[in-house]
Amino acid sequence: MPRTLAPAHGLRLLLALAALASLSARPAALAAQPSSPVGTWHTISDVDGKPRGIISIRVTEGELVGTIAGSLVPGEPPGKRCTLCSGARKDQPLQGMVILSGLRWDGEAWSGGEVLDPDTGKTYRATARVAPDGKSLALRGFIGVALLGRTQRWVRAP
Repeated sequence: MPRTLAPAHGLRLLLALAALASLSARPAALAAQPSSPVGTWHTISDVDGKPRGIISIRVTEGELVGTIAGSLVPGEPPGKRCTLCSGARKDQPLQGMVILSGLRWDGEAWSGGEVLDPDTGKTYRATARVAPDGKSLALRGFIGVALLGRTQRWVRAP
């Protein structure tokens, strides 16, 4: 006569199998993770394709935060201020200013946050995707829906 497991033994066996399955799947899940946006990036001018600014990105409480770390524009005066910004950013120094905030990982991209264009003082909704090789970041700023916006490419600083 076949031996049957008591309900408690069957449950333990199922839990053990589930634990083993999750451990074996973990490397695949980690391999599927995108390159991290954390680090230092150079913004690239839409006009001449040259690097313009240095942005430092970190993750704080699950959200991306990007801060202006410096300028790469020759001859730009140190201490430049955001004269076109409004609110608390009005006339504040650009260096050290948070321009990227609130983006959270949604499984496909960093989204749900906003980006400030310090050249115009305007704030836009934003999404960001890091290239699989981790060397570039596509930042899309938009009003309303992502179709109504533009994408700027940033490159990871050497």
